[in-house]
Amino acid sequence: MAAPAANAADGGRRTVSEARGTAIAAAKAARTGIDWKDCPADWGLDRPVQCGWVSVPLDYSKPHGKQIKLAVDRAKSTGTKEERQGSLVYNPGGPGGSGMRFPLRITKKSPLWQKTAEAYDFVGFDPRGVGHSAPISCVDPQEFVKAPKLDPVPDSEADKRAQRKLAAEYADGCKERSGEMLPHMTTPNTARDLDVIRAALGDRKLNFLGVSYGTYLGAVYATLFPDHVRRMLVDSVVNPSREKIWYQANLDQDVAFQTRWDDWTEWVAKNDASFHIGDTQEKVQAQWLKLRAAAKKEPIGGVVGPAELIGFFQGAPYYDSAWVPTAEVWSKYLAGDEKALVEAAGPDLSDTAGNIAAENGNAVYTAVECADAKWPTNWKKWDRDNTRLHEDHPFMTWANAWMNLPCATWGVKQQTPVEVKSGKGLPPVLIVQSERDAATPYEGAVELHERLKGSRLITEKNAGSHGVTNLVNPCINERVDAYLLSGKTDSRDVTCEPHATPKP
Repeated sequence: MAAPAANAADGGRRTVSEARGTAIAAAKAARTGIDWKDCPADWGLDRPVQCGWVSVPLDYSKPHGKQIKLAVDRAKSTGTKEERQGSLVYNPGGPGGSGMRFPLRITKKSPLWQKTAEAYDFVGFDPRGVGHSAPISCVDPQEFVKAPKLDPVPDSEADKRAQRKLAAEYADGCKERSGEMLPHMTTPNTARDLDVIRAALGDRKLNFLGVSYGTYLGAVYATLFPDHVRRMLVDSVVNPSREKIWYQANLDQDVAFQTRWDDWTEWVAKNDASFHIGDTQEKVQAQWLKLRAAAKKEPIGGVVGPAELIGFFQGAPYYDSAWVPTAEVWSKYLAGDEKALVEAAGPDLSDTAGNIAAENGNAVYTAVECADAKWPTNWKKWDRDNTRLHEDHPFMTWANAWMNLPCATWGVKQQTPVEVKSGKGLPPVLIVQSERDAATPYEGAVELHERLKGSRLITEKNAGSHGVTNLVNPCINERVDAYLLSGKTDSRDVTCEPHATPKP
């Protein structure tokens, strides 16, 4: 849908002033640089990782107005002075994920990243609102993790009303606790922050690795600052189409999660000798429904109900690395040991730091998705779309709907998403994607590839783990190295065989 002309003009003026504001902030950051020091003791980042701060405007249309500080960290490149190519800046996704652990890939000598580490300082950061960077909050963290929560799958209209009430209260809580930040918690602003970080690092152009939501951040950066990009690698791609951000993207996710859940339950059945859950996919699915029903009737250990089960079990469709541990926990439960399941799926009220981080991550996720785009405000639309989708894709649909429903009553102006496209000076972008990814369905990679001229797409076929570049698959790993080290891409798109399937 086209925005009304008056809005477009007003938005256009604002965009110009924000571009000017970014240039002012970046010039200042380039002069100031970053005062690198040992990281604070409680950040869990040991030497030789160093930490620092970069100041950015809260509102880029007012570059001399209120500033917020973003936490950044780095591990220096391991190669010679001649081999060094600058900084490689990382975002793991979310929205709401912290990139601060990325430099540990150098300090812990991650074999996949050894060649790249010779050429680049690895730089992580907490995006605005996240972690140490002016963190936002929507509810008391200890309340946020309390369990059991309502079963996401509604049995009645009364169940839906209860969930709608919770979602509206959550939206109100965000405004109450973090109101000043909310209008500015957008992907374009985080992309502008990225440009200021680039300048503060002393890099003329940005080298960027974005995973999951980090791919959308990268796509928006490439659109706003095409001639500031040197190398950009995006992995597990959010569909950047304006029609998808963010309501439709979440519905698409529900379909992909069901597909990947079915892949996993089939694998569990094939490995019945190890897990004893069921020797056919149908039997495994029946056991899941039985577990869900039992937890609904009486929460396991008093804390694990259906909502907590989904919170834990969704790890398996997300990441292949969770296939074995998730099945093992389930297997133990069926053998009469519920302790492992309670520990894995229930809250740990003593872990106050972890609970603060979990609540903060959810707050940022909600704030960015709600502010980035207009959401349907009519409950009938949500109800119709999710009821229909749930019939064939029951694993995640309602849980995802309730997580996003605060956006329907968001008390802050919602923006129009950036039209992601190639601009003058944008070099080839490398796109990596598995075919059966649950969190960011494959079509998103195809869409971004079509929008960014000269980009290359590497498809990992018959695979579905989210975040491909950190898995062992030489067909992909070697191309990632070649691109980051020399800017080289294949002359055409590439299909790679899948990485190894997990073994019990």
